[in-house]
Amino acid sequence: MHTSLGGSPVATTPSASGSRGASTTRRSCAMSDRIAVVDIGSNSVKLLVLDGNDTLHRDSVVTRLGTGVADTGNLADESVADTLQRLAEIKNIVESHGITDLHAVATAAVRSANNSGPFIAQAERTLGCDVTVIDGVTEGTLAFIGAQRNLEHVIGTEPLTVLDVGGGSTEFSIGFPGSTPRVASIPYGARNLTERILEHDPPRPEELTNAIGAVIDEIDDVVREIPELESCDRLVGVAGTVVTIAMVELGLHEFDAQVLHGMELTKEAAEDVFRTLATETLADRIHNPGLPADRADIIVGGCCVLVAVLRKLQLPAITVSTTALADGVAVVARTSAARLGAGARLADVLRDFSLS
Repeated sequence: MHTSLGGSPVATTPSASGSRGASTTRRSCAMSDRIAVVDIGSNSVKLLVLDGNDTLHRDSVVTRLGTGVADTGNLADESVADTLQRLAEIKNIVESHGITDLHAVATAAVRSANNSGPFIAQAERTLGCDVTVIDGVTEGTLAFIGAQRNLEHVIGTEPLTVLDVGGGSTEFSIGFPGSTPRVASIPYGARNLTERILEHDPPRPEELTNAIGAVIDEIDDVVREIPELESCDRLVGVAGTVVTIAMVELGLHEFDAQVLHGMELTKEAAEDVFRTLATETLADRIHNPGLPADRADIIVGGCCVLVAVLRKLQLPAITVSTTALADGVAVVARTSAARLGAGARLADVLRDFSLS
């Protein structure tokens, strides 16, 4: 578990050799009203394109970059190739919008892999800007910032916890809206929990019990470090797992931010989706309305994380947010536009950034 007990987040940028210190010479590009953010995750690559506060483009494409990292410690060649191909497509999308202000971050798979250096070098050449590898605390802070975008009328002014269930880690960010949160990161996400524990198709009952128990053990550690987690009544969920579970609950065939953003997903509904998906084979699971086929292999692992959180914290529901880490990066980049325009790296800006 990685925790921050307040203060500013920390970000690191690896060199081509894989060390997390020196960066390559590329910088985030010049600032303008339009901005694009790339989030290279363990399961998917997300792209956000904004013009002011208007979203011009948002998508998430599964490339499975984190596949096998839990077992081998390395990024797999096929996953690297798929991810680089997606980054090339993203570069074309960004250029089609006339955007030169491009920022990219990478999360759990890249920060934990032994061979991330060559991938980062290739990714930077493909995108034409720095790829900043962020630690779990920074990831949670950015998710906390991003989750609140266009959700102020729902979350109000009381403390909230933002839950970011990723592919290779899960972050808890606790604080008042508009403040710098306290953050804890645990080493379980939808993909690596599936790979480590859910060995059968469908998973055996004892595997499901073990997966939920492993997450609850980590939450116990988080609560010891940040006791406020147990007393926080508002839980906001971001990223693919929470959004997908909400889509399955509603039977949505296509992503619809207007329907999903701000939706209250009850514990009962989450448990019902979990029971349905966990007892089906992969071949049957993919036929559930709302479940993208490319997420069907890891969604049960993601369900285990969400169910563990709702059970442990005894919360009746989670608020769904379709804005997330990339939105947080955009906020930080715009707030620090002058510094970035003067040549500062995004890693340095993230390290020093604070809302409070």
